[in-house]
Amino acid sequence: MAKPRLESAFADFKQREALAEAMIPMIGSLYRKNVVIYIHGVPLYNQSVIDLMKAHRFVRQIENNEMSEFETHPILKILCELELGPAHIDIGKLTSNFMENDRGLSPKDYVSKECSQILGRSDSVSHSPRDVVVYGFGRIGRLVTRLLVEKAGGGQNLVQKAVVLRPPKDLVEDLNKRASLLRRDSVHGSFNGTIRVDEKNHALICNGNVIRFIYAKDPGKIDYTRYGITDALVVDSTGAWRDADGLEQHLNSDGVSKVLLTTSGKGDVKNIVSGANSDQLFPEDKIVAAASCTTNAIVPILKCMNDQFGIESGHMETVHAYTDDQNLHDNTHSKERRGRSAPLNMVLTETNATKSIGKLLPELEGKLTGNSIRVPVPNVSMAILNLNLERKTSVIEVNDFLRNMALDSSMNRQIDFTISSEVVSTDFIGNRHAGIIDSHATIVNGSKVVLYVWYDNEFGYSCQVVRVGQKMAGIKYPFVPGKPFTGEISDLGTRSATNQ
Repeated sequence: MAKPRLESAFADFKQREALAEAMIPMIGSLYRKNVVIYIHGVPLYNQSVIDLMKAHRFVRQIENNEMSEFETHPILKILCELELGPAHIDIGKLTSNFMENDRGLSPKDYVSKECSQILGRSDSVSHSPRDVVVYGFGRIGRLVTRLLVEKAGGGQNLVQKAVVLRPPKDLVEDLNKRASLLRRDSVHGSFNGTIRVDEKNHALICNGNVIRFIYAKDPGKIDYTRYGITDALVVDSTGAWRDADGLEQHLNSDGVSKVLLTTSGKGDVKNIVSGANSDQLFPEDKIVAAASCTTNAIVPILKCMNDQFGIESGHMETVHAYTDDQNLHDNTHSKERRGRSAPLNMVLTETNATKSIGKLLPELEGKLTGNSIRVPVPNVSMAILNLNLERKTSVIEVNDFLRNMALDSSMNRQIDFTISSEVVSTDFIGNRHAGIIDSHATIVNGSKVVLYVWYDNEFGYSCQVVRVGQKMAGIKYPFVPGKPFTGEISDLGTRSATNQ
């Protein structure tokens, strides 16, 4: 008796597989017009058939609805038939909203109404492309480069023009080695595309994007205009300078207008966690830090929890992947314990994340303590948040709230949510969110709550860096579904999408 059901399941899968396959060229065609398609915050461009199917399946599991390729494919087809201006469109939310309340409209009329703000408009965005220079080419520098190449779209975005490095003994040899490191990564896999080495011009051509390699000792004495670079945003991933005096050196170079640091800034340098305190980033800010990976993982969740439940006090413990500032073998180190072999030990050390929380979320100033344990894994970490709330709650209430934040809030690209009881750290390599709630691990005892938050401390963090860079560059897209268009560009969408 079970055979017909099994055959039906296979036939259903093949039908959905065919629909997903048909969606790929549609998504690509829209992307080249700077119309970026998402499903509940997950970007769908440059994805395989199986990736699209997994994204749909994930939303069905988390949101407990019946939305599948059968429902999203017709909506996407309608979008392709419309004359759309550049925008970010969440097809998951658009489809779910239609399924819940179609307002008596046909699918085409519903989609047209939701997209009325961008129909027939070539001026739905007012920003220009922005030149980017990545200063340093280590773990974060290379991942930021991968992301910038991936997000090139139709070209009206952040455009990486150069990488800056210290002068090597052999420029050509160094260029080829840098290409190899970008092309293959032991943790994150192969580069998604093609890389051609132009030895004559000291450049890598990545998916058609020409990235010059500039070798210099002094960050303040580079004439970027010689390479056709103007008004550039420098993404400093070296960590060599973390205060305003050090980072200001970049601004002395011709062609540079702003600097973004890929770690926590010191002194008066403003730390921004995309999605959490982005409202504190202003056009006049020339030097900004994207804070640390751990800070990015916990601050969005802490903000949500404090707004909903109130946090009286708490402690954060980070179980963190080892980093390249540790030693492979026991040796001297400037910091306590970090000199011991990283692949062989758990290493207790300090974390700067809790020190940053008071600046990012003043309402939590002095309420949290923290520590960190470095463990022998190369990537993906976990933050354990032990919180004392202002009122009693339950596991169901906390998890339902955080699931809703992951799906439908303005922080759905910062906060992710998993319902599996079998996940381990490697399952989150490549996750684009700042932090992922492990719902099966949530503990609640009255007003005491313990949250377990996974995060890809390399790739997920690099995504946050790019989101801050987009806002610094003034790159904003209308977001659909959004509020009705009233006729002004500034009114496009309920919020601007700057955090792909």
